[in-house]
Amino acid sequence: EMSCCRRGAAVVCFQSYLLRSGWCDRQRSTGSAALLRRICGRRSMQGGPERAGDEGGAVPKRARVLAEMKIGTHNGTFHCDEALAVAMLRMLPQYRDAQVVRTRDAAVLKDVDVVVDVGGEYNPECCRFDHHQREFHDTFSEKHDIRLSSAGLVYKHYGKDVLGELLPGKSGADINLLYHVVYDSFIAAIDGIDNGVNQFESSQPPRYVNHTDLASRVSHLNPEWNESQDDIDDRFLKASELTGKEFKDAVLRYANSWLPARALVELAYSDRFKTHASGEIIKFESFCLWKTHIYEIESQDGCSPPTVKYVLYPDQSGAWRVQAVPVSVQSFESRLPLPEQWRGLRDDALSAAIGMAGCIFVHVSGFTGGHKTADGALHMAIRALELAQ
Repeated sequence: EMSCCRRGAAVVCFQSYLLRSGWCDRQRSTGSAALLRRICGRRSMQGGPERAGDEGGAVPKRARVLAEMKIGTHNGTFHCDEALAVAMLRMLPQYRDAQVVRTRDAAVLKDVDVVVDVGGEYNPECCRFDHHQREFHDTFSEKHDIRLSSAGLVYKHYGKDVLGELLPGKSGADINLLYHVVYDSFIAAIDGIDNGVNQFESSQPPRYVNHTDLASRVSHLNPEWNESQDDIDDRFLKASELTGKEFKDAVLRYANSWLPARALVELAYSDRFKTHASGEIIKFESFCLWKTHIYEIESQDGCSPPTVKYVLYPDQSGAWRVQAVPVSVQSFESRLPLPEQWRGLRDDALSAAIGMAGCIFVHVSGFTGGHKTADGALHMAIRALELAQ
């Protein structure tokens, strides 16, 4: 038998198809009100029409069909994870016009189509997505070790469908790439914060406090302790809208900027031995977003330890940069910083230290430097490799 969630979802998807195809309009114009009401009338949780025996009355309007869906979450203080979970669900056709019901009343929640972050149940077959159970330990994949929040749960089960709605025309392969990078770069942080996972493996207190992240901004939308709670449901909808917008912006950024860079990084990596016999220098003819790609490409190529030490590319002024590859995407530590004796030098002083004219600078930390020409930047990278031996 089909589960309660799947039966309900199947009805809604079939309703959407009938509306998009114009079938409902044709039936309305021919006076088939009874048949139309049976198919497009208000459904129960079991997916059947609640008013199948009602043959009279007006035909339901186009906008009414999907508006009957309900998304449930808890009332009271809200957090980033359920705000985003609701926002992502409402990006899907079947939930686009869904009513948001905020309650902890089990009797009310049992008649809601999908429930997130409340209810004490994780059952995707019945669209129940709570993560607070003691026995819940699910992660996004075997490679991840952070428990999912309600946002992560919804993304794990619906993420590819959501991306398909936001990015019509993208291939399945592209959607799959984006599915993973959007989780790692956007959703994982929300899962970690909601589950109280420290960002860094250290017992030391942070050197500074950051209250400008998305989770903090959602938290700030809650009423203060000395403010009225009367508008908290409206505030939740604002929080959900905020998270949804930032999620969409991130998806579009990765689709329109990160994804096109993939092919350029793959080409530069495959040509690395043409750039230098060591294979430790790659060169781009124009700047692109290379950092997140290079680690995955090296891993797929079986490079252990990773080989690429320096990346060359032209900057906006027309000069060329040599940049040391970080040990990880978010790290400030480089695999092989530019030589210590070059750091902090500029122009003639740097050129004298390297023994080559046209040098511009080397950053005091050694993570990047510049030269007026591509050949000069390549020479700097080669010389740095030689000095490290």
